[in-house]
Amino acid sequence: MYSRVLAALIVVAAGVLAVPAPASAEDYVPDPPGRLTLAGSTVSPSCEADVPWIDYRVVLTDPDSQATSHEATLVLSGGGNTHSIPLGTIGSDGVLTGRVLWPGASIGADGRGDGWPGWAFVDGEWVETDGNFAWTRQEIQAEITVNPEIPVALSYPPATPLCLVAPPAEASPAGGDAASATDPGLASTGFDGAAWIGIGAGALGLIAVGGIALAIARRRRTSE
Repeated sequence: MYSRVLAALIVVAAGVLAVPAPASAEDYVPDPPGRLTLAGSTVSPSCEADVPWIDYRVVLTDPDSQATSHEATLVLSGGGNTHSIPLGTIGSDGVLTGRVLWPGASIGADGRGDGWPGWAFVDGEWVETDGNFAWTRQEIQAEITVNPEIPVALSYPPATPLCLVAPPAEASPAGGDAASATDPGLASTGFDGAAWIGIGAGALGLIAVGGIALAIARRRRTSE
């Protein structure tokens, strides 16, 4: 009998020991949060109608809603200078796209560029200046900031045959005819009338002189 009781006690004790003790708060390890990142965000320079632009796409990945703000800003720095450009509010889809004027650029009433960084219109002519965000035309660093930040590559857009990123040579006042200012010797058709008229007159004169000389030579032969 005693042996049966002892065996039962041993079984009960083993069951008690097999039950795991409850975990304490110190032992709790939460799952790691999702990564908050701006990976995939980009900026790029562009030129349209003689206006330098910055095109941007901001992508915010925030699976655990850790971001404290959805306001995106582009920060430019270089040569000891810093300039912040508000880009806007990132939508619920986590994406923000658009474009902003390059610092120092401006647009005239005709929709074309009439101001560029590093240039000023003084006393009727364009002159280069160290002001008006001239430093942004040099090597710069750019960063998109929200709550996380991400560095992005950016440089001033180059000029093309169809788009100026600086005042044209011998430019007229801001907002003037950039095409005619670039090549002032050409009329709107590209024909320099005075020059061609002079060439034509000279050719006719040579023909006339040659005709007279030929006529005199023939008369001399006839009289002989």
